[in-house]
Amino acid sequence: MADSLPGNGHRRLPYLFAAGAVLWLIQLTQFAAVVASPAGRDQLRHALATAGFHGNYGALLVVESVLVVFLAGSAAVLHAAAFYGLRRYRPWGWAAAVLVSLAWSAVVLGIPVLVFLLRRRTRAAYGVP
Repeated sequence: MADSLPGNGHRRLPYLFAAGAVLWLIQLTQFAAVVASPAGRDQLRHALATAGFHGNYGALLVVESVLVVFLAGSAAVLHAAAFYGLRRYRPWGWAAAVLVSLAWSAVVLGIPVLVFLLRRRTRAAYGVP
């Protein structure tokens, strides 16, 4: 493993995923502020009403809140796992980074990182055959 440790091209890679974790934590904080504020909840209700929703706003707000917290929280945890795993050159860190890059590929941002992660030299650096 010592001969396959990455060079300078891999040193900044974990910090890309750390930035993603921070991004998702900021999104969670902003959403929590909107939901906690009466004005924010009224804004959400108004947006639902203008979209044509005529049901129980409270129940929908709870379902939406749980869904957003779960998805953004999962994204933050996955980014953090990739960060810590990549810093210690672990195969599970590489796998978490590949999952995150696949998810970001849906919005085109993850494609270059995914290509970099799937290179033979990068896989070998993290002990992935």
